Amino acid sequence: MSENEIFVPIWHKELLSVLEASALFNIGQNRLRLLASEDDGELVLRVGQRILFKKDKLKKYLTDEYSI
Repeated sequence: MSENEIFVPIWHKELLSVLEASALFNIGQNRLRLLASEDDGELVLRVGQRILFKKDKLKKYLTDEYSI
């Protein structure tokens, strides 16, 4: 890590990239991208082409679902 990079632990983040959400919730990246494509803004924040998952909302969604 270079001197200009800032490291924020995943448990402190409110928004997660697809890679981070995949690692944290043990869900494949393709399944998360599919979930994001079907989302109406409840779980995902889009910044340009970048997909960011709202961690707390995604956690609640996964807790309430039987299968995805």
